[in-house]
Amino acid sequence: MSAHVDDVVQQDEPRSGKPPEGLAALGTYLSDYLARVRGGELGSIPALTGLVVITAVFALVHPGFLSAYNLEALVIQAAPIIVMAMGLVFVLLLGEIDLSAGTTGGLCSAITAVLILRHGSPWWLGLVIGLIVGVVIGFGMGWLRARVGIPSFVITLATFLAFQGVTLILIGGQGSVILTDNSPLIKLENGFVPLWLGWILLALFVAGYAAIKINDALGRRRAGLTHAPFTVIAAKVVVLAALGTAFVHEMDVNRNLTTNAFFSNKAQGMPWVVVLLVILFAVWHFVVSRTRYGRHLYAVGGNAEASRRAGIVVSRIRISVFVICSGMAAVSGIVAASLLQSVQSNAGAGNTLLLAVGAAVIGGTSLFGGHGRIIDAVLGGLVVAVIVNGMSDLIQGSNSAGYEWVVTGVVLLLAAGFDAVVRRARSA
Repeated sequence: MSAHVDDVVQQDEPRSGKPPEGLAALGTYLSDYLARVRGGELGSIPALTGLVVITAVFALVHPGFLSAYNLEALVIQAAPIIVMAMGLVFVLLLGEIDLSAGTTGGLCSAITAVLILRHGSPWWLGLVIGLIVGVVIGFGMGWLRARVGIPSFVITLATFLAFQGVTLILIGGQGSVILTDNSPLIKLENGFVPLWLGWILLALFVAGYAAIKINDALGRRRAGLTHAPFTVIAAKVVVLAALGTAFVHEMDVNRNLTTNAFFSNKAQGMPWVVVLLVILFAVWHFVVSRTRYGRHLYAVGGNAEASRRAGIVVSRIRISVFVICSGMAAVSGIVAASLLQSVQSNAGAGNTLLLAVGAAVIGGTSLFGGHGRIIDAVLGGLVVAVIVNGMSDLIQGSNSAGYEWVVTGVVLLLAAGFDAVVRRARSA
């Protein structure tokens, strides 16, 4: 075909003279937004609604649910799930699946821990090697899927089993590797950002968000395209700033009543893992929403054959999503090791993968490909963490874990069913 690929995969509103301004612009924006909602483009509405409702219920039932201590617990518990879910979004966008993301993370964290603690490697070298192993694993699985044609379900099921065995061999008969070194790996989930730095990071994040939104609106306005009214942008910035201020303020409270083996008896400030989550979100959101690669990603997920005819190298896109997913799985495994301060022989073989897939789907990523955003992983991960944390507080005793699984499974089933219904409505 002679058409340039960007003409095929990137669509925008046609020029229609001078765009409306003031109240007219707000009315047009709301009208267009409601039309998209009625057409099935709900965005983050279901996940946000579910998060607010579930949080409100647990806060009413358990008064300490929104305490500073529990908010910190929510964040650090959700972090490994959110990181892995971010990587899974890329795979799901193509309608693929990676069943081995959990054990990939476990294997990479085991390699990192063994290199640092048993072989005396510098922490940064062990970390880099662990991440490289994750990327290589992803390339291998992507190559088998794109070049050989083996279904991703079969490939990742095989590697799920194989990586469990390799991790068990690496850890050995001791059953675990304890992270006793006072290194940045432990501080990731157990260390805290200085109070002053937390406020500076919040200000930079809010200012950056506002600058990007305003710049986008001005650019579209100059091009004669419809854009979000500045009142809507201002409202979003105010809400983001208010939520961020409340969170940082709560994290400034001393939440530690006992002495930690590695740090002082003060637990004040945001956990360092929050900074990592923000950086990862910003990077991948930019890649997905503002690059040619991101446009090609959605195109292949929507229709691989049409994308191939448009000039997109589908095999490269397919390989790349597995590379990203496995790389993020490696990061998730290291974050989980930091949280537990150890790497177990069964690392990654538990419920982490299931919760991460559930997080992506609950957040709004389609299992059928072509639809999903990085914010889906964040919102879905928070929903899952709230359910697990809230149920553990609400139901005590030996059956509490069972109820957590039941509720999480029901929520996942509802999200998947909702996705199927919306997809059918779009194609009708």
